[in-house]
Amino acid sequence: MQAYKTVAKEAADEYIVKKSRFIGYAKPVTTQQEAIDFIAEIKSKHWDATHNVYAYRLRDGQQSRYSDDGEPQGTAGVPALDVLNKAGVTDCVVVCTRYFGGIMLGAGGLVRAYGHTAKIALDAAGIITMAPCTLAAVTCDYTLYGKLNPLLCRMGAIVEDTAFSDVVRLQFRIPTDDYAALCAEVIDQSNGRVRCEALGEGFAQI
Repeated sequence: MQAYKTVAKEAADEYIVKKSRFIGYAKPVTTQQEAIDFIAEIKSKHWDATHNVYAYRLRDGQQSRYSDDGEPQGTAGVPALDVLNKAGVTDCVVVCTRYFGGIMLGAGGLVRAYGHTAKIALDAAGIITMAPCTLAAVTCDYTLYGKLNPLLCRMGAIVEDTAFSDVVRLQFRIPTDDYAALCAEVIDQSNGRVRCEALGEGFAQI
């Protein structure tokens, strides 16, 4: 499994150029159907727009698609997709909605406008890195808790849950590449009394 970049959340932004209103939407998706559903949702929301241009990239099958939605060929969907490609973003869909303002932009103007619309949508959604992570836990007594909790943070782990009972159990995630080093450090710092317990693997934000 390799790390990849996507967007953190669904978001939108807009701007106006020569009286044309451009609204950019971005959303994280993992399947083609999710991308299609989002595109349909935006088209329904902006049914009265002049154009609803889209582009998306997926890790699944390395798929990428775009649509000019009636704009001159290569002036809308292609620059939107190019923004995704240059940002290295995948598992993401962008929709660029245009309300025509009565002034022609020309081919070059359209390319710049749709590229900028896709970019401000990505900026609003926030680009993040997802990496293979190991979900794990350590169980220790209260005397070691004060030592192991800051150790996890120092080694790059993110503590997701802490349960206090007669002992303390910390559940955390850490990039898989760093897991072995953390396990060794936990053993060393606890004089062999505590060991990491792997619970699973998956992608998570780092």
